[in-house]
Amino acid sequence: MLNTRTTSARSARGDAALWTVLAAATGYGFRDAGSASLTLDLVLPLAVLAVAVPWSRRRPGAAVVLVNGLCVMGLADASTPGNAHVLSLAALSCLLGARVAGARRPLLVLAGCAAVDLATCAVLRAQPVWWFYALTVLPAALLLPWLAGRHWRGRRQLVREGWRLARGLEERQHLVAERARLTERAEIAADMHDSLGHALSLVALRAGALELSPDLTDRDRADLADLRGTIADAVEQVRETVAVLRDPPGRDAGAGLPVNDTVEDLLSRAVASGVPVRWERRGASPPLSCPVERGMYRVVQEALTNATKHAPDCSISVRITHEPDRTRVSVVNAVPSAGGPAHAGAGPASGVGRGLTGLQERVTVLGGSLRTGSGSGGFHVTAVLPHRATTAARTGTPAPGLATAPGRPAGIPGPASPPGTARRPDPGTAPAPDPDPGTDPGTAPDPIGAMDPDAAPGEVLPESAERLASVRSDARRRSALAFVAPVVAAVFFVPSAGYLAWQLTTSVLPPSRFDELTTGRPRAELAPLLPARAYPYPSDHARSAPRPPGARCEFYRSGRDLLDEVDLYRLCWSGDTLLTKDTVPAGRP
Repeated sequence: MLNTRTTSARSARGDAALWTVLAAATGYGFRDAGSASLTLDLVLPLAVLAVAVPWSRRRPGAAVVLVNGLCVMGLADASTPGNAHVLSLAALSCLLGARVAGARRPLLVLAGCAAVDLATCAVLRAQPVWWFYALTVLPAALLLPWLAGRHWRGRRQLVREGWRLARGLEERQHLVAERARLTERAEIAADMHDSLGHALSLVALRAGALELSPDLTDRDRADLADLRGTIADAVEQVRETVAVLRDPPGRDAGAGLPVNDTVEDLLSRAVASGVPVRWERRGASPPLSCPVERGMYRVVQEALTNATKHAPDCSISVRITHEPDRTRVSVVNAVPSAGGPAHAGAGPASGVGRGLTGLQERVTVLGGSLRTGSGSGGFHVTAVLPHRATTAARTGTPAPGLATAPGRPAGIPGPASPPGTARRPDPGTAPAPDPDPGTDPGTAPDPIGAMDPDAAPGEVLPESAERLASVRSDARRRSALAFVAPVVAAVFFVPSAGYLAWQLTTSVLPPSRFDELTTGRPRAELAPLLPARAYPYPSDHARSAPRPPGARCEFYRSGRDLLDEVDLYRLCWSGDTLLTKDTVPAGRP
């Protein structure tokens, strides 16, 4: 409410300032006219302006029509068509262009005003100077300010759209920062689940093994049992924390991997902790990309963690087979003894059940495959990984606001999110690891380039970029129109105006030469004193003035003023002899 009142007060002050300027111009014109009527030439125009200026906000077309009526009153003036209301007409025409987005209705208003001006000249049988004024000055006061106002409106709209796009980019930055925060949480969760959970499981296994030592007292065994229970509780707390922090589709494939840690180091630590692990590597070890190396590490780590938790007394077999174009990782733990857990990978009843699910996502995004389930010899976890991460693994995380739904091809946007909110990726979509440093970095997406309005053909642009491009196109079109329209108007009006000015200036007989003309002399003697041609547009009252019987009369202008009516000189000839000469006053009877 306060903002509305402030805007209304600002608008009222602007209208008052504009009315003051136009009223000052009207008052100056009234004072310069001298013998003008106080009511018709001052009070009435001020009242019309007091109505037209506020109307220019709600009905700018009607305001232009009102002020054009004041100019029509000038055309009906016997002394001169020009008056100070042309300034008011130009100002309101400029506001019409600045406040009305379309062009059709304003052009109809301008054309209607011009038609009224010409019809007024026709009805009043105005002099050529009045026609010249109605064909040049008034259309220029209507059209050119309107074009300037449209150009001004286009520039303001372009600035507003630029700021809107800037706000959109700022919101996008906030979304990217929020996504980075969620990704960091996911990294912490992955590290806790894969590294800390694995270490705690090994500690619990070792504590369980110590309980069976024959050298311990009952109290030592009780303490070890309490320690193992505490570790189990810590594992469950870690899993609960992971359940809160972890965001599976957004996590990095390599989060939590210890620096310079290898699969051999992982298996050596497991053997040192008492886990019955047998492992072998077949084939020549090829150079693996970093994402694939991390993925293989996580497969073995997750399989060992599940095996030590759900089948701690069973043997584990790890086999890594390097083929020409892929690496196969197979982890098999034997079936537990009767009464124990069914298998190691069925999903613990008390856990969060995210281990094998996250492992499936990790392997899939690398372009590999993962199979888990019971088989001959126990529970099998088999992963097949390519030696180099495929292109699908390097597509990166989609930009905020775009989500890939199940069954929808990658890159196709889902339903729009409300502005200012982050879209949570759909369940089941695979996380994207860091791009492979050994591959072409040009294959990685460029979320900033996706918002470039000058993007390559075929690239989908966001709505803000399309809107900004549309506003720029409109601004260029208005600028071109503002340049071309005056040229077209000049091509149309300048020849006729120039021809009329040529006729008026070449039919002028100076008063000094008029005085030298003597009646009764032949035309051949007077020709050096006469202008090149007679004035072709004498008024009706000049034509109807009494003349000698049988005489042929010609009219000449007494001055070169193009915008004011001057006295006419009439020369009547009888044959080629000057019969009479007289002066026809400029004022109409």
